[in-house]
Amino acid sequence: MEATGTDEVEKIKSKFMSAWHNMKYSWVLKTKTYFSRNSPVFLLGKCYHFKTEGEYRALHSFQSSSAGVSAEISGNVEEFRKDFISRIWLTYREEFPQIKGSALTTDCGWGCTLRTGQMLLAQGLMLHFLGRAWVWPEALDMDSSDSESWTSSTVRKLTASFEASLTAEREPKMLPRPRRGPARRDWDGTDMRNELYHRKIISWFGDSPLAAFGLHQLIEHGKKSGKAAGDWYGPAVVAHILRKAVEEARDPELQGVTVYVAQDCTVYSSDVIDRQCSFMDSGKAGTKAVIILVPVRLGGERTNTDYLEFVKGILSLEYCVGIIGGRPKQSYYFAGFQDDSLIYMDPHYCQSFVDVSIKDFPLESFHCPSPKKMSFKKMDPSCTIGFYCRTVQDFEKASEEITKMLKSSSKEKYPLFTFVKGHSRDYDFASSPLHEENDLFSEDEKKRLKRFSTEEFVLL
Repeated sequence: MEATGTDEVEKIKSKFMSAWHNMKYSWVLKTKTYFSRNSPVFLLGKCYHFKTEGEYRALHSFQSSSAGVSAEISGNVEEFRKDFISRIWLTYREEFPQIKGSALTTDCGWGCTLRTGQMLLAQGLMLHFLGRAWVWPEALDMDSSDSESWTSSTVRKLTASFEASLTAEREPKMLPRPRRGPARRDWDGTDMRNELYHRKIISWFGDSPLAAFGLHQLIEHGKKSGKAAGDWYGPAVVAHILRKAVEEARDPELQGVTVYVAQDCTVYSSDVIDRQCSFMDSGKAGTKAVIILVPVRLGGERTNTDYLEFVKGILSLEYCVGIIGGRPKQSYYFAGFQDDSLIYMDPHYCQSFVDVSIKDFPLESFHCPSPKKMSFKKMDPSCTIGFYCRTVQDFEKASEEITKMLKSSSKEKYPLFTFVKGHSRDYDFASSPLHEENDLFSEDEKKRLKRFSTEEFVLL
């Protein structure tokens, strides 16, 4: 009975904390984000301009000093909105199945870096299965007023959740939000195929123990590095957890993707190519697409503004899958920029659990209706940068392009990170973790991650 009583107290505490965090963070969706009509906006390699339609037609390309290349204008404000909303947004959730070994049914207050890591991996998978040109056909159906209605419902949700906790009700009584969307009868075969992959990718990130990249699985992988549910996870640790999660994924669709994590700010080209050319689980030889994750520090205690042009250049590349970063004490998923401000998606919004195993589960809460901006100077120096390369040739081309960018943008003696030919073992480093089956990290990695952990974010 005592154990049961303790569980009930923990559940009530969890509900109260979920409601508190929901109220605490809900304002971020209500605040307006302002964009200049005079500067281009970059979103994961796509360039947009918010000038009037007549002026827009006269703009064919824009010379970007940050990217070092001429960037084609992809569209105006409507095209940007559609592209941004189409990115997968993963936030705090509540009332999901209990995390093994704890009483937690929410990640409010501690899971934001895991969520930003999920968003980066989701973008990599979208590039792999859907391509960068894909946009969600129903994106513009989520008009900007949705952020107002979501925020106003937060007060009702807070009250309902707290009352449900006190009355021991299982679910708060909330009126369902009306669903809208264009008729799908006009979709062709390609649209239907893309929508299936769209839903499948989101389902891999569902908040249930069986979801390949869901919170429950990521926490299980994190346990092998000494992390537990409720702990703080930094960008470097999350990078290694994502690598392990992709390695352990059993869905046949995921056998064509691998993840490589840079060692001490160095990408060893032969190690990456070995991963790409490894045998697939089906027994057939073939090359895998690779998502390269590079944990870096953009300065000491504060971000060094000398790195701004490099970060802008990285986000100007279509094969960039974003940055796991944030400001001190909060993790954000950086996906673009305008002038000296970064565009990001914020995971600090507590939403209700969605069962992604049911047919036609609602998609709206997995797409953010409103982008946010933050000055680069406010960015925490610890972050993880991600790239996607479909083939070995794509990787070789990307390594050359990024190396040039690193050299041209670096005012320091040493670049932020480097691409080196050969294997890590050729430089007397520990063997690649690709061959380690019983441990998430090698001893060498554990030492490095211990150092990373002490340098990264502080628990909010």
